[in-house]
Amino acid sequence: MNEITNNVVGASAPAVALASQNNGIGGSVFNGLDGVVIAIFTLGMLLTVWFSMRRKNESGKDYFLSGRDANWLQIGSSIFSSNIGSEHLVGLAGAGFATGMAMAHWEMHAYWILILGWAFVPLYDRMKIFTMPEFLELRFSRGSRKVLSLLTMASLVLTKIAATIYAGDVVIRTLLNVDHINVLGHSVDVFWAIALGLAFTTGLYTIFGGMRVIMYTAVLQAPVLIFGSVCILFMGLRVLGHGNLLDGWHATLAAVGDNIHLVRSIHDPDWPWTAILPGSAIIGFWYWCTDQYIVQRVLAGKNQQESRRGTILAGFFKLTPVFIFLVPGMIAFALTKTPGVGFSTSGDAAYTSLVAQILPHGLRGLVACGMIVALMASLGSKFNASATLFTMDFYREWYPNSSGKTEVVVGRIATAVIVFLGICWVLVIKSLHTNLYLYLQNVQGYLSPAIAVLFGVGVFWKRATAPAAFWSFSVGVIGGFARLAADLVMKNDTDAVTKLKQDFYHGVISQSQFASSMAAIRANHNGLVFDLWNIHWLYYCEILFVVTALLMVVISLLTPAPDPKTIKYTWYGATPEEKLATRLSWNTTDVVLSLVVVGCVVLFYIKFW
Repeated sequence: MNEITNNVVGASAPAVALASQNNGIGGSVFNGLDGVVIAIFTLGMLLTVWFSMRRKNESGKDYFLSGRDANWLQIGSSIFSSNIGSEHLVGLAGAGFATGMAMAHWEMHAYWILILGWAFVPLYDRMKIFTMPEFLELRFSRGSRKVLSLLTMASLVLTKIAATIYAGDVVIRTLLNVDHINVLGHSVDVFWAIALGLAFTTGLYTIFGGMRVIMYTAVLQAPVLIFGSVCILFMGLRVLGHGNLLDGWHATLAAVGDNIHLVRSIHDPDWPWTAILPGSAIIGFWYWCTDQYIVQRVLAGKNQQESRRGTILAGFFKLTPVFIFLVPGMIAFALTKTPGVGFSTSGDAAYTSLVAQILPHGLRGLVACGMIVALMASLGSKFNASATLFTMDFYREWYPNSSGKTEVVVGRIATAVIVFLGICWVLVIKSLHTNLYLYLQNVQGYLSPAIAVLFGVGVFWKRATAPAAFWSFSVGVIGGFARLAADLVMKNDTDAVTKLKQDFYHGVISQSQFASSMAAIRANHNGLVFDLWNIHWLYYCEILFVVTALLMVVISLLTPAPDPKTIKYTWYGATPEEKLATRLSWNTTDVVLSLVVVGCVVLFYIKFW
């Protein structure tokens, strides 16, 4: 990671007084006003849950897709709420604290959400599928469907579910300032109380309400979280700038130095633009256009128009995380360098520390509620997605005549099992001692290339065949897990190698010193494992993408052409009536709003290039 400058932002006595007197730095985290706000917010959530649960879940369509009656506001809010989970409340702010704008590329993928709405919604809508693996069976084969189902469930456990539980531990531990609790006379790490409590509560939330509860609560949760985060942004800049927001921004820039730039040198050991631009785009396409966890929201739409407009709304929402999560992480870093303020935090706790130390009482309680509910909404979405995959891709094949109510029960049982696996894997995350957001992007970078190739080629190339899909996909998946295994084997050497690369990049050590030190580390491990691990993770993502794509093309050309019937499952397969229905589902306003989102992304890159 680029070296963060040690410039110290000066702070005058009035600025320190402003921080401590008006914002409560150094005081208790919550008071009576916060308690009242939390009680009101909790009542609002309970009423929302009650309202959404008035309709019974009688079938898989009701439980997993909210009866396919969601409107654009619910879809857009749910996409944003599902995305804004652990990787933002904990990880993205931590990334801003440590590396400045380096990870902002992932947050400017609003254009991929638009591509989901404009290119993929018409295809998914006319197929009326429940899951993304179901698409692969229709387009290719049952084998491809099974591989993707297993991979997606593994991804949910390895990244999303476990990371959300870990984030809940970081958030609640920081807010309550508690590390251990007494249970029957024994001191127990508060992690277990938080992890089990969060998983159990969210499990009930999801089991009884299904997708409909998730969609309804997102409409309440999203604006609260955005409002609270904007308050954190302004209050942080106000403290840094002695009451002046512009001066606070200049102080932040002085603290982070060159880390304010998005595009780094090709020789940068951590963020070369040749790695980050193509690599993040591959991950973005997989996540926004093909990941069950996200796409399930548009599958729940009433029609193409509601689903597409939901993605446009989500595109606007997606423009905000850089400013309401990543920039506050940078502000937190600047505050730690400001004498007299007394602000302290670690990277992963940056956002929560701002809530506890910067916000005034009342607003602290509101934002804390928004954070916890965001984690619960995100976790509930993951539970529901995993249950959908197991029930629709496996159980329905084993027992095709099962009733809708039985499918719901099976989905609930599957959720409980995945919750348990997620809690177990979070212990591995804790042992890695790495930035949470970076960990998530690493794992997704290993698992996403094969999926991105499968959907991209499958949708836009009619000649792609089932054998090519299965074998290229399998090779890509094996390559991804091989790199993940190498990361786990080499995890104890990560910090040492990172420092060596940084020292060499900044001229602290010579090339011969760097080479000898790296050779010594390599000698302590299997050479092949070290060499595999030593490839930049985003370059590895790109290599997997290219290898999988080449295999897909070559094997397709060497095997018989697919059945012409499969063309209807590609971009080219819509009938004239279906094309007309798609055309009638959008208007000029939809186009203009989409272009506004794209324009905002372009302006952001111009500003922070």
